[in-house]
Amino acid sequence: MSETIVKPPMTASARFMRYWLPVAVMLTLMFLFSTDLFSGETTGRAIAWFFSFFWQDDGAPDIKETDFAIRKLAHFAEYAVLAFLLFRAFRADNQKRWRWRWALAAFAVVVVWSWLDEWHQTFTHTRVGSIYDSMIDSAGGFFALLIIFLVHYFKKRRGRSIY
Repeated sequence: MSETIVKPPMTASARFMRYWLPVAVMLTLMFLFSTDLFSGETTGRAIAWFFSFFWQDDGAPDIKETDFAIRKLAHFAEYAVLAFLLFRAFRADNQKRWRWRWALAAFAVVVVWSWLDEWHQTFTHTRVGSIYDSMIDSAGGFFALLIIFLVHYFKKRRGRSIY
C-alpha cells in the first residue's frame, strides 16, 4: 500500500510570513543600524566598556582600530545575511535549489539597498555615507551567494539528490 502524501499549496500570507517577513525584519534592522544610535562614537563606547572587563588601560587593544574592524565586519556580515534571506525568498518553496536569476535578483537588491543605506546615513548627524562601505556591503552579499552556489554545485557534482 503506497500512499503519496501531497502537501497543499501554501497560501500567499503563509508564503509571505515564511519567506518575506524575515527579509522585511532584516531591512528594518539595517535601517535602524544606520541611524545615530549605532554611530562610531556609540559603538566605540560600548567596545571601551567591554574592554574594561578584560584589560587595564595600559594593555587594552586600540579601541578605534577595533571599532573600525568590528563595524566593517558587521557591514559585511549583515549584507551576507540579507543576500541569503533574499535568495531564500526568491526561491521560496521551489524544488530547484539554484537559479541564476534568484542570485542576480538577490544581489541587485543588496547593491541597491547598500546605496540607499549609505545615502540614508548622509541625513544623520553623526554618520556619513561612504561608497567604500557600500562596496563592503556588496562584497558580503556576493560572498553569501557564492557560498550558496558552491554548496549547490558540490552537492550536484557528487550526485546527491538535493531536492
